[in-house]
Amino acid sequence: MSALLLSGAIVYAQEVIWQKDIKSSTQDFLSQVTPTIDQQYLISGSSIQSKKITSENKQNNGYDFHLVKLNQQGEEVWEKYFSGQNHDFLSATVATQEGGFLLAGTSYSGKALDKKDDSKGGSDIWLIRINEFGDELWQKTLGTSQDEEARSVIQTADFGFMVAGNVQNSANGFGSKDVTVTRLDKNGKVLSELILGGRGLDEVEKMIPTPDGGALLGIYSRSSKFYINNKQSAMSNNHSNAKGASSDITNYPLPITHPKSTENFGEGDYWVIKLNKDNKIEWEKNFGGKGDDHLRTMVFTSSGYIIGGESRSEKSGNKTVGIEEGTDVWLISLNTKGEEQWQKSYNFKNRDILMGMNVINTRDGKNSKGVLLGGYTQAEGRIEADDETFWMLYIDNDGNEQWRKHVKGESRKKEERLSDLKMNKDGSIVLAGTSAEELGKENWKIIKLGDQQIDQLIEKQNIKIYPNPVSDYAYVEIGFDFKEADIMLYDMGGRQLQSLKTKNKITKINTQNLIQGAYLIVIKTDTEKTANAKLIKK
Repeated sequence: MSALLLSGAIVYAQEVIWQKDIKSSTQDFLSQVTPTIDQQYLISGSSIQSKKITSENKQNNGYDFHLVKLNQQGEEVWEKYFSGQNHDFLSATVATQEGGFLLAGTSYSGKALDKKDDSKGGSDIWLIRINEFGDELWQKTLGTSQDEEARSVIQTADFGFMVAGNVQNSANGFGSKDVTVTRLDKNGKVLSELILGGRGLDEVEKMIPTPDGGALLGIYSRSSKFYINNKQSAMSNNHSNAKGASSDITNYPLPITHPKSTENFGEGDYWVIKLNKDNKIEWEKNFGGKGDDHLRTMVFTSSGYIIGGESRSEKSGNKTVGIEEGTDVWLISLNTKGEEQWQKSYNFKNRDILMGMNVINTRDGKNSKGVLLGGYTQAEGRIEADDETFWMLYIDNDGNEQWRKHVKGESRKKEERLSDLKMNKDGSIVLAGTSAEELGKENWKIIKLGDQQIDQLIEKQNIKIYPNPVSDYAYVEIGFDFKEADIMLYDMGGRQLQSLKTKNKITKINTQNLIQGAYLIVIKTDTEKTANAKLIKK
């Protein structure tokens, strides 16, 4: 009986739909998994191509941007590299509303191979816009004579982009490392630049879009407040308003600068800044105890924001929860004005590292049900059974833990570290990270999971069509389980105009040849389930 119970628990915890292992003989870095609107996945990171030969017949041993696109079944659709002659590290990726992606990374390369712009000096931010097939649409190098690095990228409501990164010892900055936020239009033209910082080191970890067209910045701050005397105040105003002088990044008037106005409580704190749609600061907050608290990620919920990372601080400063062992996961809930709603701490033993958060919403998207967290635990001192294994933790809206699970997948290596987790609309989850038998040989490990407990939380529709009304392409989403389905399109006179077979939960259909009016989409599956919905062609 006990063996049966144990076996049932393991199956219940891990229903692996598929697993994709991308093998490597070098130390590869996986940064992100980016779902597309039709539930395919772009896996992005940095790798050394062992057999890559350049046009001059010299081997480039540096790191390159590495992209692998997977379909809904986990099969490879395409693989691409973007290479300079030196190291290039891909940090962040965003799926664009028009299809395709914007890649943001850090480049140590000059003009050569795939890189079309000269180095600005030191390391620069390298942006590449690609279509859904991985073909380059445009690229841009942002930088000064100092070292810059890219960390996070979002698309704005006007189809433009915001890129957040860090700059060392900036001429227009405040400390040893400051945060830089650059806003660009959809074609890569720079519109504005913002530099934020305190007296010491500040590193942006995450930027998320806000519904009002602005953004929320999550910064790991090791800085005290920047006190401005009269001379510095005049300098700061010149930063903001100088005409004629130019920034190396923008070729515009010098960047707008914002000195840190909140004090740190300890060694490292969470520094959270809300920007409005015009890149102006609405509010900033600092959270921390006496030790080191490292912000990692953030999400937007129906009640505001949840800020997450790991903490080594006891109850101190404005940290109201203690610590159990090593580093604990520390979450803070804020309303939209930045006012604290609650704090919670979670412990898996040893060094717990939070890497991703996903909000589960009601069907209409207006209310949050809870948040799914993903991370891993690094061994420190005494080794626990589930160290170096991906984990998931589910909490309700008030931060109360509902359950936790470890995710081993189909093969288990010595060292497994989660990089990202994303939840699909149907409640399935994709976890992406590295898996190494020995240091320096990190394979990419991507697991798609079905989870019964999450499945029960998802309010599904039998059929959903978006966008609707449609002009060019529509996406048909099937809410129930099936292996193969027929999607048929009829006009209102009952004539069948299109028919296609699919194994996908979300299928893209072409409506470009349809005339304006109403149509009917009908679904029939191998499980004899049917559903239909009206489609409006603009």
